[in-house]
Amino acid sequence: MTDFDFDVVVIGSGPGGYVAAIRAAQNGLKTACVEKHSRLGGTCLNVGCIPSKSLLHATEYFEEAKEGHLAKFGITFGDVAIDLPTLMAEKDKAVGELTGGVEFLFKKNKVEWIKGLGEFVDAHTLKVGDRTVTAKNFIIATGSEVASLNGVTPDGEVIITSTEALSLPKIPEHLVVIGGGYIGLEMGSVWRRLGAKVTVIEYAPQIVPAMDAEIGKAFARILQKQGLELRTSLKVVEARREGAGAIVVVEPTAGGEREEIAADIVLLSTGRRPNTNGLNIDATGLKLERGRVPINPDFSTSVPGIWAIGDVVEGPMLAHKAEDEGIACADNIAGRNGMVNHAVIPAVVYTHPEVGTVGKTEEELKAAGVDYKVGKFPFSANSRAKANRDTDGMVKVLADAKTDRVLGVHIIGAVAGTMIAEAALAMEFGASSEDIAATCHAHPTHTEALKEAAMAVTGKPIHM
Repeated sequence: MTDFDFDVVVIGSGPGGYVAAIRAAQNGLKTACVEKHSRLGGTCLNVGCIPSKSLLHATEYFEEAKEGHLAKFGITFGDVAIDLPTLMAEKDKAVGELTGGVEFLFKKNKVEWIKGLGEFVDAHTLKVGDRTVTAKNFIIATGSEVASLNGVTPDGEVIITSTEALSLPKIPEHLVVIGGGYIGLEMGSVWRRLGAKVTVIEYAPQIVPAMDAEIGKAFARILQKQGLELRTSLKVVEARREGAGAIVVVEPTAGGEREEIAADIVLLSTGRRPNTNGLNIDATGLKLERGRVPINPDFSTSVPGIWAIGDVVEGPMLAHKAEDEGIACADNIAGRNGMVNHAVIPAVVYTHPEVGTVGKTEEELKAAGVDYKVGKFPFSANSRAKANRDTDGMVKVLADAKTDRVLGVHIIGAVAGTMIAEAALAMEFGASSEDIAATCHAHPTHTEALKEAAMAVTGKPIHM
């Protein structure tokens, strides 16, 4: 029998990688995790999910105070100002606490952190700097990187990516965001609240193109009312430095006259691509497909002992999807029964209001020829939302016309990101709209809107 240094070596310490490493160790496997950066946690904890939510949370408070949104409750302020260095320091503090927490969990579970860039020598050998390690199993969890766009080359100063957008040294007068997806809209919201003019350019006819169209249109109206300029069906031809700022050249996607837009800062936010650079995957005998690692349903690959999860495999590039895959993959390596239901992966846009979605959109159901029913309920008729004076948005439930099984739930609302968990849990258990409608919900809560939308599937909501 061949002796290996480790039972499992995870390459990458993002949400998928560090979770996989911890679960592998919990399963009694000798485990290590290879990470090239100085802190664990990957993009999500360091320059993604966590720091962006810190800024979104803080700037929401700032806008409420500065714009007098609380005056209706009798709460008024004098001059309200933002101390940008303090804002950024608090964001960095949260990141440090969480990445330090992962390091603590590694020590607690006896996961060895091997610092450096991993490069395969063969299917059971990895070179990390001057060290060579062998493992019975390798889990590729190297995440993703910012996708490039022809004619747009980030310089980290004026033409930037989401990484730099989290730490701008001053508030830009005009921020142009290339890409109307989750990241672009969130970062655009942060800097708009702080005083920047924000223009979002989207190639597709709708922001967040994969979103349910009705929800997407309602979402766009709300963001425009807040002051975001949303320009859809536009192709970015070029972004170039000019003076202290930049010029973005656009043209209609259907063809037409070009236009130049001047900006202080240009944020490239057109999505992400799998990150496998420097891994030397070819040495394992594994071949990539469209840049991704092809896997079997149990996260194994065609090469025995090589597994893959997260952004490097098919599916939405979401931290929680990677986490669940990491747990399932580590369980499968240990001979347990790990699985992920990829039909029920929620997604959230953390603007205000938030957008939470899980399952199929109306467009997907129509394309598949599914006979379905729709139930909708606005937050303007929800008691908690009315009491809070925050009534933008709605809940939309899609259910099979024959079986009543819930096929999709889409929510725009102040706490949509929290509410979508109930919908995902219901779908995981195969719930019908009647099941949700018959479940007692606490009053007064935002979640009653989901109950009412479920009632509306059969045309019997109470409060509308």
